[in-house]
Amino acid sequence: MISIVVNGDARIVPDHATVAALLGTLGMDSRKVAVGRNTEFVAPEAYDATPLAAGDRLDIVQRIGLV
Repeated sequence: MISIVVNGDARIVPDHATVAALLGTLGMDSRKVAVGRNTEFVAPEAYDATPLAAGDRLDIVQRIGLV
């Protein structure tokens, strides 16, 4: 297990978790959010391939203008 921060709140996630797995755990639709990881934007097509690491800081926001 590793410790990360999501939108200012500390969370514990499994080792080798990805951005996509985190979004699933949070019940978020990956098509409707934007994710920043350690101040860098994560492209939606990379959510499955972007592993989380201890100490990561993520900002997840709802994307505007989606149909």
